[in-house]
Amino acid sequence: MRRGAAAWDRRNVLAGAAAIGLFAPVRSGAAGERYDALVSRSGGAGGFRTLAAALAAAPAGDAPWRIRVARGIWREKLVIRRPNVTVEGEGPGTVLVFGASAGMQRPDGAGPWGTGGSASLTVEAPGVSLRGLTIRNDFDFLGARRDPAGNGAQAVALSLAAGADRTSVADCAIEGYQDTLYAREGRARFRGCTISGGTDFVFGGAAALFDRCRIVSRHVPDAEVQGFVAAPSTPAVQPVGLVFRGCRLEREAGVPDASVWLGRPWRAGGNMALTGAAAILDCWMDGHVRPEGWTWMGYRGPDGEQRRLTPQEARLVERGSRGPGAAAAGPTRRMVDARTAAALIAGTDF
Repeated sequence: MRRGAAAWDRRNVLAGAAAIGLFAPVRSGAAGERYDALVSRSGGAGGFRTLAAALAAAPAGDAPWRIRVARGIWREKLVIRRPNVTVEGEGPGTVLVFGASAGMQRPDGAGPWGTGGSASLTVEAPGVSLRGLTIRNDFDFLGARRDPAGNGAQAVALSLAAGADRTSVADCAIEGYQDTLYAREGRARFRGCTISGGTDFVFGGAAALFDRCRIVSRHVPDAEVQGFVAAPSTPAVQPVGLVFRGCRLEREAGVPDASVWLGRPWRAGGNMALTGAAAILDCWMDGHVRPEGWTWMGYRGPDGEQRRLTPQEARLVERGSRGPGAAAAGPTRRMVDARTAAALIAGTDF
């Protein structure tokens, strides 16, 4: 057999094996990095036309599986169930998007999506890394708000669900309105990300560090309260919850001064074992942040009575805040010392 024909035949064998999920050839991206799967519109030899297909092609086990996704709008509802998967895009132009909300009916007739089920991308495995992506839920929150019959407007972009742990998210944009990022459980680190939303848009019980991220409050027309940044549902036995270090709390045009709370503690389902922990450490904040900082959140107690979980009962703290939204210590704006701040950061490590 001629040398050229042999090379052509080998390429086709590799592509066929990848297509049926036996293994994927290691490929190089534009900058020479090596990946196990490439996702593009054309697919290419041994490549994939959807991210869902590239995820499904990962061999069983927990060996690293690296996926490179080309620029473009990828409208898929995705779940990562395999450990040690890396999904890397080409920057903000690589957009993973879906438009489900909690109140929408599932296409299989099994009822509404619910908050967790609404996510555009769900992580259910340890060791997952996401880099250089825009992860968006484009449900029409403002339109639903205008509709008197609209409800179930929670629309998650990224969910770290049961099974997620040691999740790394770097240089990503995570976009929604209500409940944008559901850091439900496990440990996670977000570095250099931009997270945008309105109501409780960073929420959940994870031990998560947000390191030098932009936290952007979105404008909701005619709303007196524009939103709440964080809604931690941290278990009381867990010493660390949502930790924001060196971040910038910014706002879209039109968001008024003193119209956004730093957050409120979420006692999900009335679970008395959840007290909510969040820390704002060495962050800059614009004037949209209310001077009181944190506020209460309602829940139904074991006796069926409606109650409030207050900032004083929860673990909501600050240190080193600066900018127009910074304020002096007070009953709902508690400050911690340097040693406590360092321990909170260390508690998110993995």
